Amino acid sequence: MGDFPPVEEQLELLRRGLHDELPAEGLRVKLEASAATGRPLRVKLGVDPTASRVHLGWAVVLRKLRQFQDCGHTAVLILGTFTAQVGDPSGKSQTRKRLSAEQVEKYADQCIGVLRQILLPERLEIRPNHEWLGSMDMAAVLGLATHATVAQMLERDDFAKRFASQKPISLIEFLYPLLQAKDSVVVGADVELGGTDQTFNNLMGRHLQHAVGEEPQVVCTVPLLVGTDGTEKMSQSLGNGIFIDDPPNEMFGRLMSIPDPLIVDYARLAAWRPTAEVEALAAGLAGGTVHPNAAKREMAGQVVDLYHGLGAGKEAEASFDRQFKEHQIPEDVPAFALAVASTGIVELVASAFGVSKGEARRLIGQGGVRLDGERVDDADTVWEAARLDGRVLQAGKRRFVRIETVV
Repeated sequence: MGDFPPVEEQLELLRRGLHDELPAEGLRVKLEASAATGRPLRVKLGVDPTASRVHLGWAVVLRKLRQFQDCGHTAVLILGTFTAQVGDPSGKSQTRKRLSAEQVEKYADQCIGVLRQILLPERLEIRPNHEWLGSMDMAAVLGLATHATVAQMLERDDFAKRFASQKPISLIEFLYPLLQAKDSVVVGADVELGGTDQTFNNLMGRHLQHAVGEEPQVVCTVPLLVGTDGTEKMSQSLGNGIFIDDPPNEMFGRLMSIPDPLIVDYARLAAWRPTAEVEALAAGLAGGTVHPNAAKREMAGQVVDLYHGLGAGKEAEASFDRQFKEHQIPEDVPAFALAVASTGIVELVASAFGVSKGEARRLIGQGGVRLDGERVDDADTVWEAARLDGRVLQAGKRRFVRIETVV
């Protein structure tokens, strides 16, 4: 039996940052029923482990799931260990390349620890969906397919666009929303969370639950967070991400690099500031009473505090100022062990920062590589290791290492 805050108090928190609640007032109905019976809601979020790290865009919906936990409800995190092999067609203009079971398992192992950092250990169920989807036989798949029509699938915006432009849509992509819907039936979801790109899939869960005689879930969607490029949704593959396991200084610096028009969205969806504060911030920025740089600093500090603990944001801000205002080298520069007698600058940058030699050469050509603050322009430079010991190598604005020779 649950011990929940008042329904209105829950709604104020749970509706913060939402884009849609389907059906309207459905969340209130579920919360009132939960309060009356004392049964926590089962709140489902499905995540397909298709990348090795968790960025702030992915964390938006994870934070929303955590808020349901904070209200006393049960988080049901579905690891898409089966659906990730199929490939979610949401927002795609062509069929995704399929991942192997081994790749998906590797990504899941890499992500699960970070997911647990956001979610409470209590009131948490983690369910890999290969447990039920992987064991379905042909008869079960055909039975599932009877619950949707081609016409229904073509109502989906991305499918409709591809069909109209005569781009191929594989049958396996038609099955994906049904497989995700099956997850909702198996775990008995009362609420399903997702980004706005998941609306069709989540509504299919309501449809399938109704078809099998279950009470349909309420669908709550959150906006997609735009990445640091200011145009595309945050993605590891696009290089516009800010990752929740980034060191505090790097996270702060990346947050300071976002375009000014994104400040309000980041305050709402990355820092999770209350609605009234976000509205006041938006009004202040629009009216010129709040300076964008000050607003961005405050937001960045709050996000860093959220993932690295109170006070980490202020320390990261001070480091940012030392680096960019006072042009000083940060204090907490990681060490890089150099185990060769001599090295070329291209090879040094590539190994020190984990980039390709081509990327290292490009950085040098753009003036983005410095040694003890002095720009290195010649990509053919070769140094003896002894001359590099203790010196600080910089790539770009925020990446530093202190070289330690071990030869």
